[in-house]
Amino acid sequence: MHRDQLETLAALIDEGTFDAAARRLHVTPSAVSQRVKAMEQAAGQVLVRRTSPVEVTEAGAVVLRHARQVALLEADTLRTLGAGTGATAVALAVNADSLATWFLPCLAGLGGRVTLDLRREDQEHTVGLLRSGTVMAAVTSTREAVQGCSIEPLGVMRYRAVCAPRFGAAHGLPGTLESAPVVYFDRDDDLQEAFLRRRGLLVGAAPRHYIPTSDDFARAIALGFGWGLLPEQQCLSPLEDGSLIELAPDEPLDVELFWQRWNLRSETLDAVSDTVRAGAAAALRPPAGISAG
Repeated sequence: MHRDQLETLAALIDEGTFDAAARRLHVTPSAVSQRVKAMEQAAGQVLVRRTSPVEVTEAGAVVLRHARQVALLEADTLRTLGAGTGATAVALAVNADSLATWFLPCLAGLGGRVTLDLRREDQEHTVGLLRSGTVMAAVTSTREAVQGCSIEPLGVMRYRAVCAPRFGAAHGLPGTLESAPVVYFDRDDDLQEAFLRRRGLLVGAAPRHYIPTSDDFARAIALGFGWGLLPEQQCLSPLEDGSLIELAPDEPLDVELFWQRWNLRSETLDAVSDTVRAGAAAALRPPAGISAG
């Protein structure tokens, strides 16, 4: 498969349509289609589902990963030779709570060395973006390594069940937690249900609010829309000043986070991994089985 074909597949998946990929590559949509067909003929398999947006097939994911790895290694090589121009594009998947708290600050030190393409996804689903070849590394709660990737523990993000004081008084919390209105991030968010089940409570038909951004999720709880689980990084100060109250101080919910990345020797990817590792060590609780200090 030729380099222009690999670039075309990556652009097509990034942009989502043949027209958008053509604009990015400064070619015609017909040229994009012909390159993809040539790759499929060479592979003997369909690589792309012609949906909107387009999606890779299982075989296409293998080729897409190869395309991104070739681009990364080429950028590293040119940089080593002193012939590289600009920053290297790095696609990463990260859960919303990490993105809103500790993840971005730790990457700031990379400066102009990389350009980030961050894909926000639930920590249980970020590995899907690794499998598809969409990203080269991910923050995930999945312990099993994706094929072709290495994995290491980052630390524990601790969540606490909280609500606004006026809301708690109005709904008799924590005594009526099962029936009180609750805030969810989105329909994939199961933290609140996990918290109820762990306390032996039923997941009932309480009114639900869906607030799909991390900062607004926290603000909705502070405004009294409902109760919910917030990372310590977002709720410790409000708990101290009394603008939030904790519903179960002795029962926080811990989510262990892992870093999965391509098992590929790359100066750029190594640098990103080093900064993520250091940022997690400073912001998260130690991984399970490792004591602090």
